[in-house]
Amino acid sequence: MIELRGLTKRYGATTAVDDLTVTVRPGIVTGFLGPNGAGKSTTMRMVLGLDHPTAGTALVNGKRYAEHRDPLRQVGALLEARALHPGRTARAHLQALAATAGLPRQRVETVLDLAGLTSVAGKRVGGFSLGMGQRLGVATALLGDPATVVLDEPVNGLDPDGVLWIRTLARGLAAEGRTVFFSSHLMAEMSVTAEHLVVMGRGRLVADVSTAEFIRRAGGDAVRVRSPRAGELAGLLTGPDVTVESPERGLLLVTGVTAETVGDRAAGAGIALHELAPVQASLEEAFMALTHDDREYRTQEQPS
Repeated sequence: MIELRGLTKRYGATTAVDDLTVTVRPGIVTGFLGPNGAGKSTTMRMVLGLDHPTAGTALVNGKRYAEHRDPLRQVGALLEARALHPGRTARAHLQALAATAGLPRQRVETVLDLAGLTSVAGKRVGGFSLGMGQRLGVATALLGDPATVVLDEPVNGLDPDGVLWIRTLARGLAAEGRTVFFSSHLMAEMSVTAEHLVVMGRGRLVADVSTAEFIRRAGGDAVRVRSPRAGELAGLLTGPDVTVESPERGLLLVTGVTAETVGDRAAGAGIALHELAPVQASLEEAFMALTHDDREYRTQEQPS
């Protein structure tokens, strides 16, 4: 478990993380989202004791990272996959870490196999591709068989097979009762991997909710209706809390009512429906809507 209480980090006049209070629980995959400059990396660095908070605390499994006698068994982390000695082989890199932490040598072979690196374990990591480096970074994070796993952008540089591997791995670790906390800018992948989201913007907490609730808060639920009498149906549905749009002839996109309500009103008026389906916004759409005012870096919005 990761517990952040009033966590704050200032660099001079700049507040990178502002009074962040969050609990990342075991048994589920928690995604960590935020625009560039939101404070995600700084938060992760404070969790791992690499940066010291200006105020507040960051606890992993009940203690500060530096207080654990066996930190690699408590928390495994991937923050910078390329922070490796380029002249070492993948196996030698892991063996050195295992020896330092008092871990069995067999654990090195286990994580090499888990990461799909056994066939290249004898190669120098300086010649690894970005994706291979990411796999080695994940293997390093899992070396101590930790109860808590922190992964910063683990799918960067991975091919589709690698992305699926990370997704399956994260879910599997959570199913074993571990705490899994990972960040990504790939919203489509986050939406199918993370059950819960912690979202930051400009150093502050924006949301700490389930993925489904985050999308719902953005007003992402709508109903798609197709009917030969769409104009008449629109008149029956329009109200103070209901929005009806008609992107093309015969098609309505309705927000503010359920599909059941649309169907009942159409049936009551004898209006035939050729399509009636709930439509949910994507995580990307919800993220853009709910962090619109919290983005530090913005491109000029293009007219639609």
